[in-house]
Amino acid sequence: MTIQNPHDKFFKETFSNVDVSKDFFLNYLPPPIVNLIDLESIELQKDSFISKDLREYFSDLLFHLQLNETEGYLYVLLEHKSYPSKMVAVQLLRYMVEIWEAKLNKEHAPKLPIVIPVVIFHSEREWSASKSLGEMLQGFDHLPENIQQYVPDFEYILIDVSKYSDEEIKGIAQLKVILTIYRDLTTKSEKNLRKALKRSLYYLQQLEDQETAIQYLETLIHYIFHLDRQLTKKDFHDIIEYVEGTYFERSEMVMSLAELFRDEGRQEGRQEGKLEGKTEALANTTIRLITKFVAPVPAELQQAIYEQDSKTLESIIDQIDKFTTIDQVKQHLK
Repeated sequence: MTIQNPHDKFFKETFSNVDVSKDFFLNYLPPPIVNLIDLESIELQKDSFISKDLREYFSDLLFHLQLNETEGYLYVLLEHKSYPSKMVAVQLLRYMVEIWEAKLNKEHAPKLPIVIPVVIFHSEREWSASKSLGEMLQGFDHLPENIQQYVPDFEYILIDVSKYSDEEIKGIAQLKVILTIYRDLTTKSEKNLRKALKRSLYYLQQLEDQETAIQYLETLIHYIFHLDRQLTKKDFHDIIEYVEGTYFERSEMVMSLAELFRDEGRQEGRQEGKLEGKTEALANTTIRLITKFVAPVPAELQQAIYEQDSKTLESIIDQIDKFTTIDQVKQHLK
């Protein structure tokens, strides 16, 4: 599965864990549907149906399962635009048809499997789109029932995590983490984001397998780091302090967090280096990280940074979390 953006990566790395997906379906699907699903039969499929021009705004996963003792699918669509798509019911219809066509082409099945569409949404805006295909069809509601039967119609399950309270966010640690983060990103409040991160650490602390906790924490930090509202140096040290105060002997987690922040800088430099040339890319990354973690970079210091070799720049990036003043940065320049 190609990872298109931070939302897509975070979503797929979390829900590709079948235990997380099962827990999600158990806790958030309507009970009548849960009662018909054999949770132990759930299998993640590799198919994705989002077109290239929409991958910035949507992610999807398809799950094969036994539904009411026959073959079926759950199709989960994540919408991470800042406003709801008015055409989501039409999009879902298109994706469902593609699922059926794939089934026919691969297996020549005599009958089509049932596909239940699920939409996950997180935004500060209210969901305003029609929740059924029929609602989008002009005059559909005014047709007699014996005529409506000739017109395609279906509803989808909407899960708007923006409205959930802490008590309403249920499930295993990874599921609580992703839904809490999705919810609190919609507030555009750095304070709420920091609270969400600390709450996420608390959830991960409850996992028996702390190896898994550390791995998932890395996934979470990568996600937060790449968003527009990125972590500041103060946020970084708040998280480190919180981990040290709550995990006690989990020193490897603290080291892992510190390395993550430095590694992000190196990765940005490598990626940009493919486009611009390694030294210039590292200089751009160095200036950006100094601005983010230390202070705005004066023009004369920017010029000096562009004159450094790649080894010096990489050294500054590696130690970026340790600097507190511009003068300390200058001491590392040649």
